Amino acid sequence: MIEEMLRFNRRFVETKEYEKYKTSKYPDKKIAIVTCMDTRLVELLPAALGIKNGDVKMIKNAGGTITNPFDSTVRSLLVAIYELGVTEVMIIGHTGCGVQGMNANKMLNLMRSRGISDEHINLMMHCGIDLKSWLHGFEDTHAAVEETVDLVRNHPLIPTDVTVKGYIMDSLTGELSAL
Repeated sequence: MIEEMLRFNRRFVETKEYEKYKTSKYPDKKIAIVTCMDTRLVELLPAALGIKNGDVKMIKNAGGTITNPFDSTVRSLLVAIYELGVTEVMIIGHTGCGVQGMNANKMLNLMRSRGISDEHINLMMHCGIDLKSWLHGFEDTHAAVEETVDLVRNHPLIPTDVTVKGYIMDSLTGELSAL
C-alpha cells in the first residue's frame, strides 16, 4: 500500500496538483483544533466546520484528549499559540470513539501476541511508566473532553486570553454539540 501511495505522490507532484493547497504555516482563522485520529473525521470534520487547507492547526491523537500536561499535544498547542498566532482552541471529541472503553490489559495482551516480550513491558514499568494508566481509554467521551478543556484552560503555560471550548461531533452527521 505504501508503494501505491508513493506512485500517486509522484504523479501528484509531476502534475502540480499541490498548487491548490498552497498556504503559509500560519493558520488563517487563528484556531487550533485538538481532535481524534479517527478515520471518519479525516474529511468529515473539515467539511462540517467549513475549513480548508491553511485555516487551522489540526492536532490529532488517539481519543482527541490530553492525558499529560506536558505531552506532545500540549507542546503542539504552545507552538501554535506562541509561534503561529493561535488565539482559540477547540477540543473536539466524537461519538463512537475507539478509545472509549479501551482496556489496557487487552492492549498489553495484543502487544504480547505481536511479539512484544514481558521483559520489554516490565522494563517500561521499571522505568516509571505506568503502562496500564497510559494505555487505558476513557469511559465517557463528554467527561474526557471536559477534562481536556479544563487541562488546557488551566495549564500554567497557556495564556488566559486564549479561548478554549469543547465539543462532541457526531461521527455520522458531523453535527457539533457544545459542552
